[in-house]
Amino acid sequence: MDITINREVLLRPLQLVANAVDRKQALPILGNLLLQTDGSYLSLTGTDLEVEMVGRVPVEVLRQEGATTVSAKKLLDIVRTLPDGSDIDLRLEPERLIVKAGRSRFSLAVLSVADYPRIDDWQGQVEVTLAQGDLKRLLDRTTFSMAVLDVRYFLNGLLLELDGQFLNAVATDGHRLALARFPFQLHGQTLECIVPRKGCMELVKLLDSEDASIHLVIGESHLRAEVSGFALTTKLVDGKFPDYRRVVPRTLPHTLEANRDALRHALSRVSILSNEKVRGIRLSISGNELTIAANNPDQEEAVEMLEVSFNGPDVEMGFNVSYLLDVLNAISAEQVKMNVLDANSSAVIEGVGVEQALYVVMPLRL
Repeated sequence: MDITINREVLLRPLQLVANAVDRKQALPILGNLLLQTDGSYLSLTGTDLEVEMVGRVPVEVLRQEGATTVSAKKLLDIVRTLPDGSDIDLRLEPERLIVKAGRSRFSLAVLSVADYPRIDDWQGQVEVTLAQGDLKRLLDRTTFSMAVLDVRYFLNGLLLELDGQFLNAVATDGHRLALARFPFQLHGQTLECIVPRKGCMELVKLLDSEDASIHLVIGESHLRAEVSGFALTTKLVDGKFPDYRRVVPRTLPHTLEANRDALRHALSRVSILSNEKVRGIRLSISGNELTIAANNPDQEEAVEMLEVSFNGPDVEMGFNVSYLLDVLNAISAEQVKMNVLDANSSAVIEGVGVEQALYVVMPLRL
């Protein structure tokens, strides 16, 4: 391998692909990127055996083709710190990759291409093409509700469901649930798969255009996303996602409506004095006045009062304030509504308007 490539052309693809490598590096080769020349392109591959990212970038000069693997972190750090506009020479020598730019020269250790793991071949069953903006909104409105390292492994991911009329995205950690959807039909086909947490996070980073399309290929055990010169392949979570429709309360007769920003700022201020472990706050609604209160073991207390619209009797409820703030940050509507029943029932929060998303938050006993 002997090529010249521009720093700006290489940097973003290198950052995206490097994110896929195994940070724990259980095997040394999993900390490396696979670099391969492909005609007038350089192909970069990173994987942790669960997620694989491949990017292709054009090279300025191709003197000799070849392939090697090199440390993702070291190569990224070098490219990131080189001056803007630099032309970078990558030349493979025996057991070394030489990186040159201007008067800088680096010699990096390499590992055998033959030892680099790739995700096995798999068969796609459903193919979907949609706008990047639509998919990004689905992910932005739901992924924050995924569980983290839950023993119920199927909660450590996002349910993607095509039910014939809508493409639904659902995430829950057992204490809250986020559901977002938009109208989408695919010749009567349906699908249901659970995309793991890392796969979701890397997919979001690829979605940088509102109107450009993204192509999804879904099989029994894998999902591949193809967009703008990148291909992200992730293993799917092998499990059954809980029936989220049973979690959404059907009869919540009382509705609180408030300005989203005013409510979000009030919750943020009160949360400062909430218990750092429990993060509990108390919402008291009387007439059209909402009182938000929090205290902590140091006997400190915060109280905020907010004018709202409410159509029910006086009620007092406790919630994890972080869960409420996550929901309000995901909603873009100016007004939000919270449907409630009593202190022991979950609340359903939605944006007022056309947003097709809802959030269920379980109450907290204070």
